[in-house]
Amino acid sequence: MSNYRPGRVGIIGSGSWGTALAKIVLENKKRINWYFRFGETVRQFKRSRHNPTYLTNQLFDTDRIDFYTDIPSIVEASDILILVTPSPYIKGILSKAKEGTLQKKIILNATKGIVPDDYTVISDYLKDTLMIPENQIGVVSGPTHAEEVALGRLSYLTLACSDISTAEVLSRLFTTDYTFCNVSGDVRGIELGSVLKNIYAIASGVCQSLRMGDNFQAVLISNAVREMDFFLSHVSSVYRNINDSVYLGDLLVTGYSRYSRNRTFGTLIGKGYSAMQAQSEMEMTPEGYYGAKCIRVLSKKYRIDLPIANTVYELLYHKEDAKESFEKLSYKLK
Repeated sequence: MSNYRPGRVGIIGSGSWGTALAKIVLENKKRINWYFRFGETVRQFKRSRHNPTYLTNQLFDTDRIDFYTDIPSIVEASDILILVTPSPYIKGILSKAKEGTLQKKIILNATKGIVPDDYTVISDYLKDTLMIPENQIGVVSGPTHAEEVALGRLSYLTLACSDISTAEVLSRLFTTDYTFCNVSGDVRGIELGSVLKNIYAIASGVCQSLRMGDNFQAVLISNAVREMDFFLSHVSSVYRNINDSVYLGDLLVTGYSRYSRNRTFGTLIGKGYSAMQAQSEMEMTPEGYYGAKCIRVLSKKYRIDLPIANTVYELLYHKEDAKESFEKLSYKLK
């Protein structure tokens, strides 16, 4: 696909990150397609010229947006599909596409999660279950909070694809005056790193609630980097530098930022909330909740010991006591 040129872009997902990506892509394309679940949301968007639910201060030229409320239509109308929907809904949404249509598209995963029931990253699901050619699958990731992208603050993304020449072309869609976009061939590693960093952000939030201090927090995160590198080197043989922004940078911003939903989730867990109570309080389920179970399954499959990720899993799924769990964890860190 070395001669590939980007065509019409369709965004599937209307949350804060989907809204931020729409802002970025519209810097480089005259028009985009954008899927919303409800027609009423679209009508409100057109009237107010902003997403009525997320990043409401971000105004759009709605004359440059073709809105869709059904999946088959946006799939057929788009050459490139950017998936920005919560991972638990990925299978249901893609199952609505007409048979044989997805296999003709470039599909970019911008969801930092996994397919919960399959315990697999989204690129593997696209390739192995939906039979989409590997060189038509990519991932967009990096240390980027939607709120800061909306404000036009300098941000760094990475676009990965097994075909580097395609990745280089597609990266131009995400390059603006305030966003840089690197390229990589490590699709699976970046996706798994995104899953892990959400788990570590939950751990960071727990530490905050337990008042374990900045010293311990620094040790926790430095060990999380080592744990991530160890895991990724065992499950994906593609070369990577764990210090690159798409790995370490994303871990840091998710572990420390006030915008981090997974960190907020962790603070509630540290205060004694159950996973279900914390989700109810936040009115959402952070990706790290599903990711913890997925990584648990994979760590057992590959026989890899992941002390931090395992501690978070036990807290979320076996209702272990946060203080006792982190006291035990502290003896395993360096």
